[in-house]
Formats: sequence, C-alpha cells, structure tokens
Amino acid sequence: MTELALTGLSTRPAQAWGGVRLVPLVREEPIEDLRLDARLYDAEFGIVEVDARSAYFSYIPHGFVASWTRDGTPAAAYGTQLRGPAERDRAPSRVPLRFHRRMARRAGKNRLRFLPLHLALEGYLALHFGGPEIAWEEWSRRAIDRGLSPRVEEAYAGAAVRGLGDALRVFEIHPGQCGVLVYAADALAAAFVVPHPDDYRALHSTLVHDLYGELIYHYAMLSMPVPDFRARIADATVRSLADLRAQARGQQDEWAAFHDQVMADGLLGADYTYQHVYTMGEYRLSRFLPSFERQRENHIGELITDGAGRLAYLKTFRLSENQVRRGHLLTRLAADGWNLADTAVTLGVTEPELGLRIEAAGFGHLLRRDVLDRYRAQARRSRR
Repeated sequence: MTELALTGLSTRPAQAWGGVRLVPLVREEPIEDLRLDARLYDAEFGIVEVDARSAYFSYIPHGFVASWTRDGTPAAAYGTQLRGPAERDRAPSRVPLRFHRRMARRAGKNRLRFLPLHLALEGYLALHFGGPEIAWEEWSRRAIDRGLSPRVEEAYAGAAVRGLGDALRVFEIHPGQCGVLVYAADALAAAFVVPHPDDYRALHSTLVHDLYGELIYHYAMLSMPVPDFRARIADATVRSLADLRAQARGQQDEWAAFHDQVMADGLLGADYTYQHVYTMGEYRLSRFLPSFERQRENHIGELITDGAGRLAYLKTFRLSENQVRRGHLLTRLAADGWNLADTAVTLGVTEPELGLRIEAAGFGHLLRRDVLDRYRAQARRSRR
C-alpha cells in the first residue's frame, strides 16, 4: 500500500464557478517523449471485450492514444477526427454500438489506445468478481457458478454535473498547465493530469464527457456557490516591486500547501494498491484501488509514471459511500475466505446482520433464498 503523489506538478490558485472549483496543476518542465491525444467515437455507448469470455456494456465517449519514443526525443501528438459542418451538426438517427477489444491495446508501433477511466472502473468492478472460493452452504448455486456476474455500477456524465460545463468553458488555462483537480461544493470529484501543456489544451473539454459519482452529482446540484480564496497582502510589507513579487509568491505557496495538505488530502493522503497494466518504454500504465475505509474519501484511478516516479498521466473517480460500502464488504468477505461467521466476527456484527448487509449492498442473490429468509426472521425476532 503506497500513497499517490503529484510528482513534477505544482498547484496554482483555484478558480470558482458556482459550486464548481477548478484547481490547475502546472509543470515546470513538460514531458516531451510521451504525448496523449483523444480518439473520438461517433457512439457514446459500446461493448468492451475484456477477454474471450467476458465483456461489458458502458458509456464510452472517447479513447486516449498514448504515443512515446524510446530514445527521449519529442513525441508528436496525433490530431483528432476532422468533420465538415454539415456532418458535425447532423444528429444521428440512432445510437450505434461500438465494440472495443480490451482496456489497453496497441494502436501501432509506440502507440497505445486505452479507454480513460475504464481501466480504473474495471479494477473496481472486477473486485473479487469470482465470488466464493469455497462452497459454504450459505451461498447460492449461482454464486458458486457465476460469482458476481453481472456486476453493475452507476455514474453520471459530466454534462449532468451542474456548473461543470460552464466552469470548463470560462476557465483560464495557465501557462504550462498539464492538469486540473475538479471540486463540487469543495468535495474533490476528480483529478486529471497529462504529459504536455498542448495535450491539456486539446483534452481540457473532455472532462465534461467523463464519468462522475453519485455524491458529486448531488453536491453540484444542491450546493451554493463556493467562495473564492483571495490573496491578502499587508500594505506595510511592500516597499518595492521585489517586495510585492515576494509577497505574491508567498501567498501562492501558502495556497498550494493548504490545498495539497487539506483539500486534496483525501486523494493524496490515502493508501492504494497498484496493478501494472502495460509498459511503454520507460513508462508504466497502472491502475489503483483504495483501502475502502468507511466514512472517508475513496478514489479509484489510473496513471502513467516514468522510471523516476514522475507522474505523466492521471485520471481518478470518486466512489460514493454505497460503492465504498460494497468494496469494503467484498474485501472483508474475501479476506475471511467468504465464511459468513468469520466475517461477522471481523465486522463486529451478528451473522444475520451480515446477511442483511449483503442483501442491502445489492448482493442478496448470492445467498440461498432459505438462508436469507432465516436471517430476516432472526433479525425480526431480535428487534422485538
């Protein structure tokens, strides 16, 4: 378990629009030998074939293509689709399905096509996907034969998050900006980092097509406008332009320290488990899962780092409390060999209470019907 670090990036003052706050991330030195661009799709829904026997249906507005060089020379980012005005404005008569093979797939020499956020979401959906490893008598035949299939989770497109589209439209992109952290009602919604400022300018608008959790949707819908963090410099401390420059730099550093240590601590201060997905020269594409600790922020994500640990690419998704609860429950069941009695002791509840938790989490079909009925009856008797 290791923490996530924004190595090579520095925080700049935030900009707020309604309930949305956008915090820019700037590189001192852009990454030249790894570039990222978008692969646009006509369909926003598609089927992804994970392997010969597994596939899933999901919202897929675009893919990313990573291009890199092996000798450190600059890599060029490919352009996106070109359409004429008539073709761009014409609404499709139907929504076609698009088939994708695997999360990450070579698209040519030194080029890799992957689906943003889908690497991370696949890691969460596949969490203990096989189900019980031992055929304890409480589990249904379906649980033993099929595990957690099908596994379903819900999310909202960025266009549905109130204020996000407007914030991205009016947001001032800083010189050297290579990333952004998105907040709704000052709850961290997502982090997005790319290798080069030109990549960020090209991909900035794709944030409105990304997926966001239930918590973020409701925070943005119900929140009041968030306040600006304004710099305050005492007049008596300024006697020259050099003094003013030093005071402004101090205010910027104070804001960055406050942001990284307080506002983003739920993302940066947590422990994660990482899974390596693909090697691209000196770069590694990985995804990560949180510890599923209750009553705190939990983020899943995917990242690309170089051999020195410098962060080249990052995209995260904040789990809702219900999603954290499901992840926590599955992790505890797997750690105790899917033995309900042992897991109940670990969680400090009775076995019937654990069975009802499993049902409330949406996994009731994994338990035999007569066992679940018995748990319900025992729970009713205990409340009398």
